[in-house]
Amino acid sequence: MSRAEDDLHAPAPSQDQLPAQTPEDLEDLALSDDYALNPRYAKMVMEAADRGDVVRLKELMEALHPADVADLMGFLTAEYREEVIPCLPPEAMPEILSELDDNIREEVLEHMPPAALARALGELESDDAADLVEDLEEDKRDAVLAAMSDVDRAAIESSLAYEEESAGRLMQREVLAAPQFWTVSQTIDHVRQTAEDLPELFFDVYVVDPSFKPIGAVPVSQLLKAPPEATLSSIMEAVTEIAVDMDQEEVAYIFDKYHLVSAPVTDAAGRLVGQITVDDVVGVIREESQEDILALAGVSDAGRDAGVLEIVRSRLPWLVLNLGTETLAVTSIALFQAEIARVVALAVLMPIVSSLGGNAGTQSLAVAVRALASRELNAANARRIISRELTVGLFNGLCLALVMGAATFAFYHNIRLAITVGLALIANVFTAALAGVLAPLILERVGRDPAVSSPIFVTFLTDFMGFFAVLALAAVILL
Repeated sequence: MSRAEDDLHAPAPSQDQLPAQTPEDLEDLALSDDYALNPRYAKMVMEAADRGDVVRLKELMEALHPADVADLMGFLTAEYREEVIPCLPPEAMPEILSELDDNIREEVLEHMPPAALARALGELESDDAADLVEDLEEDKRDAVLAAMSDVDRAAIESSLAYEEESAGRLMQREVLAAPQFWTVSQTIDHVRQTAEDLPELFFDVYVVDPSFKPIGAVPVSQLLKAPPEATLSSIMEAVTEIAVDMDQEEVAYIFDKYHLVSAPVTDAAGRLVGQITVDDVVGVIREESQEDILALAGVSDAGRDAGVLEIVRSRLPWLVLNLGTETLAVTSIALFQAEIARVVALAVLMPIVSSLGGNAGTQSLAVAVRALASRELNAANARRIISRELTVGLFNGLCLALVMGAATFAFYHNIRLAITVGLALIANVFTAALAGVLAPLILERVGRDPAVSSPIFVTFLTDFMGFFAVLALAAVILL
């Protein structure tokens, strides 16, 4: 049992034993040194729920940062969450909702009355509010939207009109724009006068022409340092515009490439319709990377509360497909049954050759998928990357062949068997390197997700080549 698990199962201190009762002390008690949620705190929450102590639950919830509340909700079962949800601090609900995992957030939304949910959504940025509304059932969505102000409702409906995972969904409609002839002093006065209508967090003032097309941007830091009489046109910088229908993965790539902290979003006519900030892009990068990692393993993110059947349904199809490819791979064994019967050692050595090839293929595949995702691998440098991976595969195969050949000779005292295994290992590792880089390239070219489909093909090729190379070389060299 890990230390965290030991802490979780350890008895929580009683009310009389608690060393701290103030919100500040409770907050210190809630977090470990690495800012992870203390398992003892989760135990305290569960015990308060078991006692039906609503006052204590509210006290424990109010002492936490909204992000820590969201973390805590992930550690609780659905039954405990049902007890805790009514005790969440109303003033922190907007931020708590935006921090929750998707599946838990849906559960929390179901337990919130439409009026309370409408108030919480009204305090969120338009992009975050649209994400939450999208998770609601149709009946409740209509009720919540009806309870919102006309301005907030129009902003959410406008965001939901854009395609999922597009810049239009990612952007927030609240934006600070000003004409190029305004002075620094006028702009700052405008910010103070319209503070309630501005985004909670913004980094740039977008300079627009009479048709509301962005022609530049003034970073807030530059605005504060510039002379009050300076015009925006004299201090503005060039901007990188994001098309409203651009895929969010492309947006993340642009932010990373040009080191952006914010960017204006424009419609088909080039008019400013919103902005995307770096905090939104960080979430996209995290989501995309998690998807790629899970896809390489042939699984999906079932969540902490997923049931057994749900997880089985997400994983079993890939295992069945892998069963089919492995069945094809072992057909090479059936072609050389006589050779195996005459040299039993081949049955012992084949799995080693196949396994080493599989590991080498996984290495090349991981590098290739990451390079494709980060736009480091394309048609311009594909030949060089393939050549490099083949050279690496050949060198690794030679090194492994020397080690494996020496071990085989030491164990079986048969030089021809050692040569057979060594050559088979070189062939399989070389094939693995080739498959690991070519499979994702080809799959992307035909419009398939390389992270999802590549592992099956690479596993099939390395297993087939591992078995076939050992047996075919044995038929030539040993028999």
